[in-house]
Amino acid sequence: MGVPDERYSQITEKNPREICLLRGFPCKWGKCAFCDYIDDNGRDEKAMIELNRRVLSRVTGKLKVLEVINSGSCFELPEGTLEDICRVIRDRHIEKLFLESHWMYRNHLASMRERMPVPVVFKIGVETFDRDFRENVLNKHADFRGPEEVAEYFDSPCLMVGIRGQTKEMIAHDIRCLKQYFSLGTVNVYNDNTTAVKRDEELVSWFMREYRWLLDDPSVEVLYEITDFGVG
Repeated sequence: MGVPDERYSQITEKNPREICLLRGFPCKWGKCAFCDYIDDNGRDEKAMIELNRRVLSRVTGKLKVLEVINSGSCFELPEGTLEDICRVIRDRHIEKLFLESHWMYRNHLASMRERMPVPVVFKIGVETFDRDFRENVLNKHADFRGPEEVAEYFDSPCLMVGIRGQTKEMIAHDIRCLKQYFSLGTVNVYNDNTTAVKRDEELVSWFMREYRWLLDDPSVEVLYEITDFGVG
């Protein structure tokens, strides 16, 4: 049985790497107001491990860097899949691994770094550093005080822009925080989905004009479509 193309891709522009979209157990939080991505999970551990193994089998190692994502945090991947990731890293001579985690797992990052045989770049879905909007509108369940606290644990925040109710000032603050406290980051331009959170077209247009320079910034990846990484 083959591997669906939407679960494996290669990023060849900024931070070249291979990327695999795996399946894990349900997101432990699973209540973010903007997210319908959590449907890509399961409870059949054997089936998930088998699928993930097929996806990971496509890793070539030619870019020396691997990113693994799933519909939640890396800590929700099956144990067998974590073992397979370690094996692929060794067999394909991977030198760096990107993983993603929710804020709630911040005290477990060190143990995952120790487990993996290469340095780990940990991403986190911050969405915004505006605490009120993040918690009371997006329901993110990430009560950190500011970017300094996030930077104590994580390497690369993922921001979201273009949401109805967001302001230009909030976005400007988020970009300043990203550039000041982190060496890497991702900016996701929001796209409507099945949730009640909606896109603000005027705000998106402003952002793409005002922050067009981010497209040339080697440390920031701007995702205009949710499939810009080639998976999903």
